[in-house]
Amino acid sequence: MKLYRIMAVSRRVFQDVVNDKRTLAMLFIAPIFAMTVFGLAFSGDVEDVNVIIVNQDQGFAPPMGNTTYLSKTIISHLDTKVVNIKYMDNPTTARQEVVDGKAYALILFPENFTENAVLKSRNSSYPDSAEIMIQGDDSITNIKNAILKTVSDAVSETMTDEGISPSLKIISDPVYGEDAEFIDFFVPGILAFVVFLLTTLLTLITFVGERSNGTLERVLASPVTEGEIVAGYALTFGLLGMIQVAFLLLVAIVFFNIMIVGNVLLAFLTVALLALVSLSLGILLSSMAKRPEQAIQFIPFVVLPTFLLSGIFWPIQAIPQWLRPLSYLVPPTYAVDACRAVMLKGWGLDRIWPDILILLIFAVLFLAMATWSLKRGKK
Repeated sequence: MKLYRIMAVSRRVFQDVVNDKRTLAMLFIAPIFAMTVFGLAFSGDVEDVNVIIVNQDQGFAPPMGNTTYLSKTIISHLDTKVVNIKYMDNPTTARQEVVDGKAYALILFPENFTENAVLKSRNSSYPDSAEIMIQGDDSITNIKNAILKTVSDAVSETMTDEGISPSLKIISDPVYGEDAEFIDFFVPGILAFVVFLLTTLLTLITFVGERSNGTLERVLASPVTEGEIVAGYALTFGLLGMIQVAFLLLVAIVFFNIMIVGNVLLAFLTVALLALVSLSLGILLSSMAKRPEQAIQFIPFVVLPTFLLSGIFWPIQAIPQWLRPLSYLVPPTYAVDACRAVMLKGWGLDRIWPDILILLIFAVLFLAMATWSLKRGKK
């Protein structure tokens, strides 16, 4: 092994990197981009969770003194950064808001809440306890835990302020996701993430490879139109994506025994639609790269926003508020939301159609832009 040969090879590679401005920029931009996105996405706690409070508490009036309402004190101690509170009078109507996905939880204070709390604190043998009923969407464990912690902290602060120690109970009665574990929340996100990532990158690298070896130019020189080329790729990689989705769902069901409440076929079609979006994006991105090495440089900008901003591992409510709008520019956000709604809540097409519609818009938009990019490159 000769040192001068090693140095010669090193010098040539270094010159190639320096001469390739895009690669040189990526050496610095990609790490900064990764650190920034990771830091921002995981820097916050769950916030802005919509909850409904139904307060039926009648209070407690001692023989000498004013009526006490512990429920109002507890509500005043709720962290309004974590929960967005809406008040309603009818528990049935409020629960329907949770069922319809308009709120994450109903917090119910019964009529005799304060009375039971005070009497129990005075006499431990008193038969009834003060109970707070939380009827929530437990399918997203981070949000469920945030709501429970917020209520528990408010109860503790109230008891300290009032100087009493009643036997208070917080009863959880899930509307969705009963007995759901983190894996049940996690798998629908992983399905979307894997399909989006692999399909996008496979299409991108394949398309750029055909451009670099001249195959694409020869095809474009034939009577085949740009739209037909894009459609052919869409058909091929769409079928591969559907096979990939079916395999992943099978693994999730057989090996992880995940919870599936709704129609598994609808979940399959949702992720398959995401695969169509992915391949369209891959073709579009390929117009910006002339060589496979340049195509690989797009990986951080595809992987990181999808990984961190689409709610796969970390709920969107835990992302800093000013950053959340970017989550809705990432297609997997809608696929993840729809898959979880189908698999954990049992929702049908009548409820997830907005997510499906947005995915279709992404697919049409990316396919049109990919066709346009091919026509532009042909000129």
